[in-house]
Amino acid sequence: METCNAVCLATVSVGLICALASASGVKPTIDVQQITFGPKHHFFGYIGHVRTIPWNASGRYIVALQTDFQDHMPEPDEAADVILIDTQNDYAIKVVDQTRAWNFQQGTMLYWNPKAPETQFFFNDRDPATDKVFAVLFDISKGPQGERIREFRYDDTPFGNSGVAQNGGYFLGLSYGRLTRLRPVTGYPGAHDWTEGVKHPADDGIFKVHTATGEKQLIVSFAQLRDALQGTHPDVAEHALFINHTLWSRDDDRIYFYVRGAFGSRDERVNIPCTINPDGSGLTEQTQYVGGHPEWELGHRMIGADGDDLVVYDTDKQRIVETIGSPEIFPKPGGDTALSPDAKWIVSGYNQKSYNAYVLYRLSDGAWVCTPQFDQNGWTSGDLRNDPAPCWNRDGTQVLFPSIAEDAERTRQLFVIRLNKGGS
Repeated sequence: METCNAVCLATVSVGLICALASASGVKPTIDVQQITFGPKHHFFGYIGHVRTIPWNASGRYIVALQTDFQDHMPEPDEAADVILIDTQNDYAIKVVDQTRAWNFQQGTMLYWNPKAPETQFFFNDRDPATDKVFAVLFDISKGPQGERIREFRYDDTPFGNSGVAQNGGYFLGLSYGRLTRLRPVTGYPGAHDWTEGVKHPADDGIFKVHTATGEKQLIVSFAQLRDALQGTHPDVAEHALFINHTLWSRDDDRIYFYVRGAFGSRDERVNIPCTINPDGSGLTEQTQYVGGHPEWELGHRMIGADGDDLVVYDTDKQRIVETIGSPEIFPKPGGDTALSPDAKWIVSGYNQKSYNAYVLYRLSDGAWVCTPQFDQNGWTSGDLRNDPAPCWNRDGTQVLFPSIAEDAERTRQLFVIRLNKGGS
């Protein structure tokens, strides 16, 4: 593969790079375009698994964040702009709000509302007086700038959105104050933490919120998780636990998540995959671990990494049931993988040394194409790293991803891969 240079700042035809012909002889092609530019930094902030789509329903607007810096985690008073990027007006940027609850890996958990995907999206914010985190529902059709139509504030348990149901109606919530303490890359520095000093609180865990009524439910607590898991993992009783990656299945009937602890120690680290039903029943430890940022396939099957292979793991059977592609196609399958909304394509981002690249793979016949490599030198590790984070649009023809631009300041910017599917 060729390294990306200044030519990536314009549209680049890379259809012949790393492409393999399908069985029919018709192979996919791609081109890549940078759509935001410095001096400010721009990013969406989370990978496109569980159909986290940056585009609104019509495809006109991409929602994202804009910041003045990328060299430190944000302090409580360092807000990021919430922006709309107009794809029909030369990617012009409009600032519609600000958030004080964000980080460089997950952004502010932006999700277009599946119940009103043309005009409404969720993001997280915090109260500047109390540092309590809450979720916001914003409508771009209200007034000249749009407006917040609901804030989901819970003073006793101030959590933020951690994943919207794929078909809408609910979102899951986590304490980002607890995450700041136990997994800083996913937290909001300075956020209120009501469980500080408590290893396994009974009043914190995964929350579920009914978006129409605001009713909240704690579907599983850390105390419950300790009790359920310590028989097979005695060390969970010793460590303060946290949760990452609350992922709704495509039918919204199952949630996959990781119970974690002691992430500062490779030897003592707790990292247990679990599933649960949205009503809190059916808590199950998944005995087969699949790595990377797993993605729901159809039904109760997950896409993730097992060693050098990208695999499909069945959460009912608790075993790997399929291998996707090969290590030649997916050199580092433990990166960020997203399934297209129609479930026909996979995009997988991965890094090699200080470069990120993206493979787009057609499931029907194994045809694939990959991008040039994009230089991330200086931003490949730690809390400020630029994760590959690919996100599909709604018809599976474009992928949004962040990269470090080849400008003098090496700003963090957004790029789009356009896919010519070349057949099925």
